[in-house]
Amino acid sequence: MADELANTVLYDVTDGLATITINRPEAMNALNTAAKVALRDSLRAAAADPGVRAVLLTATGRAFCVGQDLKEHIATLAATREAGDGNALSTVREHYNPIVRAITEMPKPVVAGVNGVAAGAGFGFALAADYRVVADTASFNTSFAGVALTADSGVSWTLPRLIGQTRAADLLLFPRSIPAQDALELGLVNRVVPAAELAERAAEVARTLANGPTVAYAALKESMAYGAGHTLAETLEKEDELQTRAGASQDHTIAVEAFLKKEKPVYLGK
Repeated sequence: MADELANTVLYDVTDGLATITINRPEAMNALNTAAKVALRDSLRAAAADPGVRAVLLTATGRAFCVGQDLKEHIATLAATREAGDGNALSTVREHYNPIVRAITEMPKPVVAGVNGVAAGAGFGFALAADYRVVADTASFNTSFAGVALTADSGVSWTLPRLIGQTRAADLLLFPRSIPAQDALELGLVNRVVPAAELAERAAEVARTLANGPTVAYAALKESMAYGAGHTLAETLEKEDELQTRAGASQDHTIAVEAFLKKEKPVYLGK
């Protein structure tokens, strides 16, 4: 199992950037148990590592991630029915929820480099990222209703917030392929780039964030998440708290001094 875990998701840390690569190209990066465990644990490792200042989540082959491995899932369905256990989708609690929380709650920016189709949970993971750089040949699909399931991987939370309830309902009730350019126009992604340039361009964005004022980025990420579920008055209080934290950082002093000297700041991430 250790070798399988190591091969299904690749993990590299270079100059403060953790690159996490889903690596089941022969299965369009469908998520079997080994891949889900490895992805969850890699994201947790990146979140906990003080040497990691940003994360790039991407994949090999022609797909980003098509969601649950249905070949494995049908076997799980049969086994749970035989055992009289009705919870064939415990993977949501054990894997998908922790993966999405690791992406959204880590105090560092996460860039999704979407190289191909992102469907189901793969769509959810891409939406959970803070920034999405997408190949012009990529596409998105909610997929869930197509296999008689409801949304998971945070999609019922992220999708309406990105494009509104009406459009989200349309994509969830009538799952279909959304080309990259349409996804950009809908507000699902931040940048669409030529497929041949995706790896370089996504890494460039992630490296820029890794070299930036990561204390401020963490505060911005927390502030936006907080504001999505609280009143203006509560959010103003949270902004005061977070601005106090950011203002006390070495990076803030570095930025102000560099601005006054008309120099480019070199941030420390603290």
